[in-house]
This record gives sequence, C-alpha cells and structure tokens, in this order.
Amino acid sequence: MLILILEGVLIGCLLGLTGAGGGILAVPALMVSQNWSVALAAPVGLLAVTLAALVGAIQGLINKTIRYKAAIWIALLSIPTAKYGIYLSHIISPVWLTLTFSMVMFYVAYRGFLGEPSELTHSVCQINQETGKFIWNMKTAAVLGGIGIISGLLTGLLGVGGGFVIVPALRKFTNLNMKSIIATSLLVIFCIGSISIFINVLNGFPYPKEISSIFIVSCIIGLLIGRLIINYLSAKMIKTIFSILVIIVALGLFISSLSELNFIWFIKGLIGNRLIYVVCHYFW
Repeated sequence: MLILILEGVLIGCLLGLTGAGGGILAVPALMVSQNWSVALAAPVGLLAVTLAALVGAIQGLINKTIRYKAAIWIALLSIPTAKYGIYLSHIISPVWLTLTFSMVMFYVAYRGFLGEPSELTHSVCQINQETGKFIWNMKTAAVLGGIGIISGLLTGLLGVGGGFVIVPALRKFTNLNMKSIIATSLLVIFCIGSISIFINVLNGFPYPKEISSIFIVSCIIGLLIGRLIINYLSAKMIKTIFSILVIIVALGLFISSLSELNFIWFIKGLIGNRLIYVVCHYFW
C-alpha cells in the first residue's frame, strides 16, 4: 500500500509540474505495483489523473492562467476519437497494446530530451498580447482541433490524459507562456478524461474502490506539492527527470512485451535461416 501511495504522489507531482506525464506513468506504475494488465490499470490511472487535473484546473481558473475556450474546443474535438480509442483497446491484444504504449513513451522521452524550443515569434496560433487570449481564426481552430483529435484517440486507446501530446503541441504551435500551457492542459485532461471515464462506467468497468480511492488522493496530494515547488526547479531539470523515468518504465514494458511475443527468438530464427540460405546459395 505504501508503494501505491508513493506512486500516486510522484505521478501527481509530475502532473502539477509539467501539465503532462501523469497518465503515461500511472498505467505502468499500477501494472507493476498491483500486477495488473493494461486493460485494468488504464481506467484506474485515468480516473486518478483526471480528478487530480481538476484540482489543478481550478487553481488555474482562480489565477486566470487558463485559456478555457481553447481547452473546451480541444476537448470537444477529442470526444469522438476517445470513443474509437476505447473501442480499439477492446479488440487489440493486450500484448500489442503494451508494446504500443511503450513506443509512445519512448517518443515522449525523446521529445523531452530535445530541450526547450526556440522562441516562436510567428506561431501558428497567436495570443493577443493585450488581452492574453487567442486570436481566433480558421487556422487557430484547425490546429487546436487537430491537437484534440490526436489526444482524444490516445486517451481512449492507452488510458492516458493526453497531456503528453497537448503540452508539447501548444508549445510548438502557440506563443502561450508555460504557466498558461500547463493550466490549459490540465483543464483539457479533465474534460477528455471525464468522457472516457463515463464510457468506462457505461461499459460496466468494475473500479476497485479501495485501491482507486488511495491512488486518487495520493495523486491530488502530489499535484498540490508539484504546484508548490514548480517555482524552485528549472524547466530543464523537470524535463530531464521526467524523461529518465519514462525511459526506465518504457524499457521494462518493451522487454516484457517482446518476451511474451517470443519476438527475440523469432529474430534469432530468422537470422539463422537467412544465414543458412546465404551459405547454401553461395556454395551451390
């Protein structure tokens, strides 16, 4: 139980510090500590991260750092794809789902190690410097909507909040400051996570009450801690720590998936057969 609490606090802290990373770490953490499959860990992890994101979003609304129109638009476009993501998660083999999940985590770690992007003076989605709000046009609506479509699909398929897509995408395509990006991401995570949770409930998913409650409270406490210490850590340090954690977890999932698929033995057999063919062809 102590391990579960520590996992929740750590994941919530990362969510509060970065506006992302909570869901992508919650699933493998539950898989390891509770010996669960992805299908069981994903809904519980998503529930905890979604409720923790709500607390962070409320703080952002109070501080007026959330771009709520953009968050609602992104969330609305994510609803249809989140539904299809959940459908795909029920028909794809758990082994392949775990393998896919590890690939996504490797990509997130790779993006994390790239460092801070250069300042964009001509971002696709511009902020009015006087009001601090988006200048809405067709291009802004299309870009933010595309972010919603992709994040919704991954939320339903992999049980993650979508923040690991939303945060880097907003940093790349907008000139929002980091505090606004994190707050906006938390609101989107809550909105699209709530839809997936609602669908899981309709499908009759049996949430384990005790473990879920402990994990949720731990994530919320961790998020509050992260919001307190965010001003004392550099963005580079936070991203480096996060990326290392993601790589460690992704490696574990990747290796376990390959062993279940007997992929390593398949490659060895393929190489062996190829060598035999080359030798025979060369001599005969």
